[in-house]
Amino acid sequence: MTAIAHFIAITCYIGAAALAATPFARPVGAPVRVVVAILAVGVLAHAAALLAYVQRVGQLPLTGLGPSLSFAGFVLAGTLLIVEIVARDVSLTLIAAPLAAIPTICANLIGLVPGNEPAGVRGAWLFAHIVLSFIGIAAFATAAAAGCMYLVERRELESRRFGAIFRFFPPLATLDRVNHVAAIAGWLVLTLGVVLATTYALTYHELSAPKIVWAMATWLAVSGIALGRFVGGWQARRAAIYSSVSFTAVVVLYVALSLTETNGGGRFL
Repeated sequence: MTAIAHFIAITCYIGAAALAATPFARPVGAPVRVVVAILAVGVLAHAAALLAYVQRVGQLPLTGLGPSLSFAGFVLAGTLLIVEIVARDVSLTLIAAPLAAIPTICANLIGLVPGNEPAGVRGAWLFAHIVLSFIGIAAFATAAAAGCMYLVERRELESRRFGAIFRFFPPLATLDRVNHVAAIAGWLVLTLGVVLATTYALTYHELSAPKIVWAMATWLAVSGIALGRFVGGWQARRAAIYSSVSFTAVVVLYVALSLTETNGGGRFL
């Protein structure tokens, strides 16, 4: 059940991205309702997979590398679905849906092996900080996707090429608004997640240098966007560049620290 539901979810995420790319193949608009429907089916199937996992192992998919990656993909896909429904535009699906599919695929390749889950107050504390952190990172990824699309479309407009990108992508103002809202939401939620993670680590003496480095780097990256918008008065282009570059740097740092921990005999996240 878990494997089948994951397969359906991955197929839907990739299928939604493929349908969203329709304007690049022919001069027609993307089928918004169909893309949203397929994405919704994928999210529901992913939720069913995680529920089946919980029933099988008796704990939430928040500990262990495989379960955590699957949960991360689910949160990102759920965030994308909400944004697409509110914006009534599916252009973000082209980038964000594959981003949701990748960790889900990796989770199934690695195996959904549960980790040690603490009980009682400690377990609830750990649950809260992991969920908030995942939601914050998903919002950060959404901001980065919108920023990347903003830069691509702006370049097309400046070069006066009014091709598929111009027809498919939403207005620059819409992409800038998504970038702005997602970045601020990501900063607020991730701040709560980092605070809970820090107090949890100090209380239960579970300090890990690689995890601390990555968590602080991610929080500083998101904080940079928020401060740039509120204090620095950043315009759309600068915020788009920063969010795209900083999210890429955070992902690269995650991979590097993961390899370091693995080579050292440990496991990162």
